[in-house]
Parts: sequence; C-alpha cells; structure tokens
Amino acid sequence: MPLSGNTQGAQGLRQYPCDMTPADNAGGNQDLGSTRKGAQNSSSGKPAKKHNSPNRKNNKGNQGGKNNPRVKYAKRIDEVSAGGLVVDKTGTKGLLIGRLDPKDASHERLLWSLPKGHIEEGESPEEAAIREVAEETGIKSEITRSLGVIDFWFMASGKRIHKTVHHFLFTEVGGKLAPQVTEVDDVAWFPIEEIVSKLAYPDERKLIAKSGQLVP
Repeated sequence: MPLSGNTQGAQGLRQYPCDMTPADNAGGNQDLGSTRKGAQNSSSGKPAKKHNSPNRKNNKGNQGGKNNPRVKYAKRIDEVSAGGLVVDKTGTKGLLIGRLDPKDASHERLLWSLPKGHIEEGESPEEAAIREVAEETGIKSEITRSLGVIDFWFMASGKRIHKTVHHFLFTEVGGKLAPQVTEVDDVAWFPIEEIVSKLAYPDERKLIAKSGQLVP
C-alpha cells in the first residue's frame, strides 16, 4: 500500500556510466595539431596548466551535506471505514459488490468484495456500516454481530494510506439491489458457501473464512 518506483534508457542509444562522458571526437579523427602542441608544452619543462573539471565541481556540490534539501517522504493519511457481509432473508446467500479490475485489458473482469465506506464525522462504526451497505447495494439491513477489524497500507495519489475497516455481519430487512453508480459496477447475491472463493482480496477471504457460522 507499496509503498513501491522505475527508469529506463532510450532504446537504441549507447549507454555510458553516470560518471563518464564520451569525448567530443570519440570514435572519430583526432586533431593532430592539438596533440603536437600539447607535446611541445610538455617538452619545455613548464608544468601543464591544471583545468578544473566542471563535472568534478558539480559532483562535489551534489555530495550530502546540510545545504542539500531534505528528502521528502509521502504524506501519511489515516482512514477508517465500516461495512461487512449481508445475509439474505433465507439465510442462504451473501451480498457482494463488484468493481471492474483496472488491470484487465478487456474491461470485463470484476473484483468482488464486501460493501463498505468511510465513517463520517459523528457516526459510530455500526451506523456507518449500515448506511454504506444501503448506499452501495440498495439493500437495507441490521447488524447481527461484529466480524472483526482489518487494517492495511496502500499508496494513492502519492500518499501513504493506513486504512482500518470495521466489519459486521448483517441480516437483510428490505430494499432492492441497486449498485451505487459512482462507486460500484455490480452487486449480487452468492451462495453462502461460495463467498470466500468469490472474494478478490486475501484479507477479506481470511476474515470470512474464520468467522464461523454466518447464518444468523
């Protein structure tokens, strides 16, 4: 959440080490006159003039020191959400939401997960969970019990997000399936015994798998 960057050289260009620069006439004809002049200066006994390498000067300036700008780290953001698994009135099906997989080139594969969303100011985790389930799925429900808490890290818009999610087990009490247009691509009921295998994210699979009896 990894927090995780990448560079490549242009294809077809010859690459040189970062501290080496190819000479102007590298691979071509040298200026013989310039070479002779250098030899004459050496034979006169006079020491050759020392020229400071601009690269050397720049390298010195780039060394670590108190004048260098401090390394900037990604800003940390803490988020708290709530949601969970809704079981239908018959006690045989569970409710999941589907979002299109951004890595799927066909734009057809759905990633199924538990409905959930951010806790708003003044809300308890239970109140937020009931509201979010209704908003994302169209189904009204009531909480049966807590399933536990999951926390994880991820990167988004250059920020490190630490997310904590409170999960509950719900019972359907009304409403009609209707995916939230701006948040969800699909919503569906699945047999209770298939819920774990349908879930796309390992943390949610593990949570439901160890939750025991899911029928209220």
